[in-house]
Amino acid sequence: MAIPYGGDRLAIVDDALAARFQAGDRLIILQDTGDLLHVPAAEQAIAQEAVSRAQAAFARMGEIGDDKISAFFDAFAARLATDSVWDAIAAANAEDLTGAQSRGRSTTRLALSCQMRDDMIAGLRAWRDAAPARGRVIDAVDHDGWRVEQVTAPLGVVAFVFEGRPNVFADATGMLRAGNTVVFRIGSDALRTARAIVEGALDPALDEAGLPAGAAVLLDSPAHAAGWAMFADSRLGLAVARGSGPAVTQLGGVARQAGVPVSLHGTGGAWMTADAAADPERLFAAVFHSLDRKVCNTLNVFCVTRDAAETLVPIFLSALDAAAARRGHGVKLHVVEGDEAVLPQAWRLARVQVSRAEGLSDEAKVDLLPLAELGREWEWEETPELTLKVVDDLGHAISLFNRYSPQFCASLISEDAEAQARFYASLNAPFVGDGFTRWVDGQYALNKPELGLSNWEFGRLFARGGVLAGDGVFTVRARVRQSDIHLDRGGAPTPARRA
Repeated sequence: MAIPYGGDRLAIVDDALAARFQAGDRLIILQDTGDLLHVPAAEQAIAQEAVSRAQAAFARMGEIGDDKISAFFDAFAARLATDSVWDAIAAANAEDLTGAQSRGRSTTRLALSCQMRDDMIAGLRAWRDAAPARGRVIDAVDHDGWRVEQVTAPLGVVAFVFEGRPNVFADATGMLRAGNTVVFRIGSDALRTARAIVEGALDPALDEAGLPAGAAVLLDSPAHAAGWAMFADSRLGLAVARGSGPAVTQLGGVARQAGVPVSLHGTGGAWMTADAAADPERLFAAVFHSLDRKVCNTLNVFCVTRDAAETLVPIFLSALDAAAARRGHGVKLHVVEGDEAVLPQAWRLARVQVSRAEGLSDEAKVDLLPLAELGREWEWEETPELTLKVVDDLGHAISLFNRYSPQFCASLISEDAEAQARFYASLNAPFVGDGFTRWVDGQYALNKPELGLSNWEFGRLFARGGVLAGDGVFTVRARVRQSDIHLDRGGAPTPARRA
C-alpha cells in the first residue's frame, strides 16, 4: 500500500508491517522522512494513560504550595540516601547490567556508582533549595490607574525520553520546581533500575510531600512505540528527547508534527582546535581532561593548524597516551586522509586492544577517515577514540566545524585574544570555551540538574538557552491590577449608578 507523505512522496507499507497490524493499532507517518511507525494499541493505551495521569496532576499543581514541592525533593533525596532503599535500586541495576551485557549493549552510562548516587542526591537538594520558579514578576508596566505584570507560570505536562542513565531521574523531576508535571521514558536497558527508583524513592516522596500521584510518571514500557505514542500526544506542553542518533531525530519529528514544542539533545561530540599561539601545558591538560569518559561533551575531533602541527601533535599524542593509561586501555585514533604524515611511524604501525560493547577487539591504532566523515561521533567504552584533522588556519577549522560537526561544543587552545574573539564570533555553537570540553553540563556549570543540552544541528533555538533545566520550562501570563475603576478605552464617563 502506498501512503503519501511530505506532500509529494510515497511511503510503502510492506507485507511485514501489514502482517503485524491489528485492529486498534496506530500508524504514524513522519512527514519529513516517510518513516512508518507502528504503534500497537496496547502501547498507545500505556502512553495515553500516563499522560492522562500527569495532566490530572497538573490541574491540581496550582493549589500545591512551593513548600510542598521543596519537601518532595528533600524526601526523594533522603530516600536515595537510605542504604536499604539504595541497595534495592543497586540490585535492580545489577540485573540491568547483566541483561545489557548479554545483548552486547554499552553499559558505560548504565552502571550506578557511589558518585552517581551522590550526584543524584546533590541535584535533588539543589532543586529543594532553589528559589520558586513560578509566580516571578519578570516585567511590569505602570499606567495611570493600572499596572500590568508579566508573571512566570507552569507550562504543563512535559514528556521526557532519555537513554539508559538512571541518574537522569533527578534531572527529570526538576520539572516540578516550576509547577509542571512530567512523564518520562527511560531506555529499556535501565527499566528495572527505573522501576526500583520509582517504587523505593519517587512515589513515596510524592506521597510524603502531598503532591499529586501523577506529578512524575514513569512510562513503564520497553517498547519504542510507547515513546512515539507519548510524543504524538497533543496534550503535552513540551517534549524533550535526550540522547543521540536517529532515534532522537525521529522522536523530534513525531512531536513536531503533532504540534508539540520539542527540545532535542541530538548528537554531541566536542571539537577542539589549537593554533600556533597555544600554550603546550594548557593543550596537554585540555586534551587529557576532556577524555575521562565517553559522554556528549567528550573530545571527539581535534584540529591543529598546519603551522603548529610539528610542535603540538606530539603534545596531543602524549595527552592521549596519558588519558588511555588513566583508564587502563590504549587509544584509538582516526586521522583524516592526507594528514597521516604528521603522526610518527610507530603510531601508524601500532595495534591496540579496543574495548567495544561486545568485548575486546584487536585493531590498528590509527585508521584513515574520509573528510566527509569528519563529524562522526565515536561511541567508546573504555578505549578513548577520536579524530585528528590538520587545518590550514583558524578560519579553516571554523568552516569545518560549521559544516561537519553537530554544532554543539567547541574549544580553542590559544593565547591569542584576537583569535579567541574571532572563534567565538564565527562558530555556530551554543557552548564555546578555551580549555577542556567536559564543562558543558548543567549541574557542573550552572548548579542546575539539566534535562538536556541543545545543539544547533537543526538550527538555533528561539528564546531558550542551550542548557534546559527544570526551572527554565515555563510560560508567561499577564496580570492586571487596576486601581482606577473608571478606566475606559473609548473615553466615555462612567454613568451614574442607579439606586
